[in-house]
Amino acid sequence: MRIAAAQLTCAPADVPANARWLAALAARARAEGAALVVFPELALTGYETEALRLREELWVRPDDPRLDPVRASGVATVVNCATVTEDGRPAIGTLVFGRDGELITTYRKQHLFAHESDVFVAGTEDGAFTLDGVRFSLATCFDNHFPALVARGAAAGCRVHLASALYGTGDGIGELTTLYPRLAEEHGLHVLVANHVGPAGPWTGCGRSAVYAPDGTLLAEADAVSPMIVTADIG
Repeated sequence: MRIAAAQLTCAPADVPANARWLAALAARARAEGAALVVFPELALTGYETEALRLREELWVRPDDPRLDPVRASGVATVVNCATVTEDGRPAIGTLVFGRDGELITTYRKQHLFAHESDVFVAGTEDGAFTLDGVRFSLATCFDNHFPALVARGAAAGCRVHLASALYGTGDGIGELTTLYPRLAEEHGLHVLVANHVGPAGPWTGCGRSAVYAPDGTLLAEADAVSPMIVTADIG
């Protein structure tokens, strides 16, 4: 199976524009033979936490018609965005859609970073799904700094760990390029991380979306400046 990590510079607080951008990247992934493509954290809005706190129209449900371009891409997609909850606040949620646009599963970020807890509801359950016989685990950015979460996925039979993330320039570069190969090696998993590139709310995404082999070897890596996808075969 071939999987893809996508990185982009989001249009701030513009769900329809970003959905079209995600669909275009998904089409590229499909053209390169990928069965699945993963997008960065809050890819439908950018990391616009204040706008997400104030504007409920930026929150989405799995059947949101604004996601039609993504669901129609013909490739499985892992879309991280602000999702509607029963709490009156959004979650940093992951929606996984199959090739035909059907919802496969959802996940809510469990470990909120710093000020995120003022805006979002934390999840309480791990995320996993199966595609073409391969079991995948899910996590969002700061989640991945808690090895027990990744270990639970490996123990449950997951072979690939998928991370939607936002790591900025500066210290974020070292965090991204050190953490994810270590998780791969320590837990014996393929690991994919999809990151922002360019402006992302108060941050500047450092790019470098990547896929790592279970021994920590780098299989594919995006550059530090361009919206793009990278693909890797995971056997």
